[in-house]
Amino acid sequence: MIDNETRHKCGVFGIWGSPEAAHQAYTALYAQQHRGQESAGIAVSDGRRLDAHVGMGLVAEVFSPKVLAQLRGRAAIGHNRYSTTGSNRACNAQPLLRDYIGGQVALGHNGNLINADLLRYQYEQRGHIFHTTTDTEVIIHLLAAHQTSKADPLVEALQHLQGAYCLVFLFADRIEAARDPWGWRPLVLGQTAEGHWCVASETVALDALGARFEREVERGEIVTLSDAGVRSRRFAEAQGPALCIFEHVYFANPSTHLFGDTVQIVRERLGHALAAEAPVEADFVVPMPDSGRSAAWGYAMGSGIPYREGIVPNRYVGRTFIRPEQDERDAAVQLKLNVISDIVKGKRLIVVDDSIVRGTTTRGKMEQLRRAGASEIHLRISCPPIRDACYFGIDFPDPATLVARDRTIEQVREYLGVDSLHYLSLEGMLSCVSHPAGHYCTACFSGCYPINVTHPVSKLSLEPQQLRMFS
Repeated sequence: MIDNETRHKCGVFGIWGSPEAAHQAYTALYAQQHRGQESAGIAVSDGRRLDAHVGMGLVAEVFSPKVLAQLRGRAAIGHNRYSTTGSNRACNAQPLLRDYIGGQVALGHNGNLINADLLRYQYEQRGHIFHTTTDTEVIIHLLAAHQTSKADPLVEALQHLQGAYCLVFLFADRIEAARDPWGWRPLVLGQTAEGHWCVASETVALDALGARFEREVERGEIVTLSDAGVRSRRFAEAQGPALCIFEHVYFANPSTHLFGDTVQIVRERLGHALAAEAPVEADFVVPMPDSGRSAAWGYAMGSGIPYREGIVPNRYVGRTFIRPEQDERDAAVQLKLNVISDIVKGKRLIVVDDSIVRGTTTRGKMEQLRRAGASEIHLRISCPPIRDACYFGIDFPDPATLVARDRTIEQVREYLGVDSLHYLSLEGMLSCVSHPAGHYCTACFSGCYPINVTHPVSKLSLEPQQLRMFS
């Protein structure tokens, strides 16, 4: 449940050559709805002109059958937004569709650019006008600036970016998809049964279309989808890698094949490792829905203690973790999770969750279990304590708000009001994935950042009042 207090980046998709491009983009976004609930959008190309529709809310709320029918074209890109840079406003919904010196372009972005504030300030000093408060719009200005002077404007533009990004560009005659040289965020290439090439943040989107997963887009690579098929070129040498381990812990869909592993299997391994590190006598292993369920099952298998659903989610509330404001998240959690008192009353419980960020929501859930009559609560978390900020697409950039930042584990336990608390060790977590430990970004746990973040962009640093402060 990630304590319902932090938020993730976004989901992107693109498909070329399909007469049902808009409908397929809708399906892919629906499959990736877990990656962002604030806004959604689809842009299409008919080979000559681009058109787009974006709106606030869930995919099914933004797109009616009538709206989809009006999005005519053989190519489409789509975007689910969760704001990590720029506030939750309609003007920040993506894909961004702009007219520029090179024609029309639509752009969807998953990630965070740590040098966006500096780039934006430089362009505004030259008289450029920005219409959003997202880091994404900076990329379009970079593309326009290099349009007439460079043989490959996109390559030149991307070489100015620092941070985490997976990008899908839609032009009249092609889709360009790019992944940053460190590979923080996932981006995959697939092909439908009809032979149409597509890209997506997660393989679950390909599955929803019956498409075949071909490969990951490589770090520092641009993949072009057009009537000519698929072409590839590099804009930078691969670095790192710095694969976001939190994708496995929480963000990605369990059925997604991510960074060489199936997410569900990794989460079960996390729970199994947690059982080995922190055994305790109890009557039931109880998951914190929904993202704690896989790790809880792994803990039950590893410990031999029965697995029991003692907390029931309301499926109609949505993924509370990515609600835009804290009061909205708190209210949504109260509606979303209900304790079954007849199951937990008088029982010793091992409650398994994926992570704790600020701790306020977890504390409330533990109090609810106590009121329902649980005799003991042993909280087990399937990742290490989050003590440091993330500047690469996860919305906990202020370390002062993190419950584990300046507290010992015992102090966190006391704050949460549980009988025992254990976080999975960093070594234990990294033992559950296939790549070497050094291939993953663990900065939010370890404080070791793969790149310099001396002057990172924060969520609201591109708002007008913040830009005045920067100047």
